[in-house]
Amino acid sequence: MADPKREELSVQQRRAVLVAVVLPEQEASELHPLDELKGLVKTAGVEVVGTLTQHRKRPDLKTYLGKGKVEELEMLVKMQDAELVIFDNNLTPAQGRNLEAALDVVIVDRSELILDIFNTHARTYEAKLQVELAQLLYQRTRLKRMWTHLSRIEGGIGSKGPGEQQLETDRRLIDKRVSELKRKLKVVEKRRARMVSARDDQMTVSLVGYTNAGKSTLMNTVTGAGVLVADQLFATLDTRTRRWNVPHCGDVLLSDTVGFIRDLPHNLVASFKSTLEEVRNADLLLHVVDGTHVDAEQHIATVNEVLKEIGVDGSEAILVLNKIDAIHDRSVYDVLRLAHPEAISVSAAEGTGLAALAERVAERLGDGYLDAEVETYVGNGRLLAYLAAHADITETDYSQESRVTVSCRIPRRFLHGVEGDDTNVALLNGYAPPADENGFSIDEPIAIEENEFSAQ
Repeated sequence: MADPKREELSVQQRRAVLVAVVLPEQEASELHPLDELKGLVKTAGVEVVGTLTQHRKRPDLKTYLGKGKVEELEMLVKMQDAELVIFDNNLTPAQGRNLEAALDVVIVDRSELILDIFNTHARTYEAKLQVELAQLLYQRTRLKRMWTHLSRIEGGIGSKGPGEQQLETDRRLIDKRVSELKRKLKVVEKRRARMVSARDDQMTVSLVGYTNAGKSTLMNTVTGAGVLVADQLFATLDTRTRRWNVPHCGDVLLSDTVGFIRDLPHNLVASFKSTLEEVRNADLLLHVVDGTHVDAEQHIATVNEVLKEIGVDGSEAILVLNKIDAIHDRSVYDVLRLAHPEAISVSAAEGTGLAALAERVAERLGDGYLDAEVETYVGNGRLLAYLAAHADITETDYSQESRVTVSCRIPRRFLHGVEGDDTNVALLNGYAPPADENGFSIDEPIAIEENEFSAQ
């Protein structure tokens, strides 16, 4: 018969015991094994009623935990009247089934918990499609019983065919829905590709980092954007793009997208492929790190691993050590600075260090810009408006012959738009950014809401 505990599974407001099996490669972490999991379940809205940890050389093939720990866990579950056991590890389908049989409660592993959080935080049409696809691909290999709620996918088409097992019916329903979701995402991806193509002539910078590193706060500070900022994991799932006016570079497009985390489910990375294209196509990456976190080095490594998975070289990014206003243990920050002397230290919340960050961005993007003097007639409104929109104008000189000379820095990709009748363009030598006491300027944000699709 159907398992009512697992129909429309959501971990919100459920009583749970948290479990972590610490393997040798995880011993280096300075954190308690369950600290990050506690942050995840807090975000998910779970009520924690107990915890259990075990250090092992390798997972038990049948139950991940050792036999004695399973018995200890069973007593803890009964004593605390828990409804869930949430593992900080990823379990095989067989391990999950064996544990559910032994404990008589729902078992949720790390991947399933992250998927549940993503499902809760998905706001846009595209994000909802991506998360549902990832969840179904995860569930397909873990069908345990007759999940009758799957029949709702097709409005009731869930009855068994002649001689067909219910498990096969469930897989068929999942496969059909997966195909439908992939088809819808193709449509969304084409629309996104058209939007990206439309701004090919604009320099783009993308924020990447471990979840809750402060990317959205940084974006808000330098652009004035109203991006959601929350002290929780995975507050941002949808890409947001705003205009950032970088001194000596002009306007660039700054994108903030989903944060990464250790053991991010592969299905989730694959499902968010189109969203992560923002990262792949960016001219420059800013890798934002919580500079106060004791596991900052592991966070950096995790982000670089995910970037590698999507075909991006993380070593080319500018490393940004954020939250220096909140340093509690100076030694943690000092060790991080010694390991990464090229990093820029900032406080996105207070605006500290953003001048140096803007200058570094200008230096890195400088190869894509040219210093130029453009001479034209005063009445050439089209060209003057074009330069105002696409170049960083440093000087405008009007002559007595109704001529005007504009000194500016302009992206190479915009140079073609400067050509025209009665216009002279002189390209100057390379660029060395001068010091600027303000470091950056805040422009009126533009909302490029490329993920705001309505369901069809």
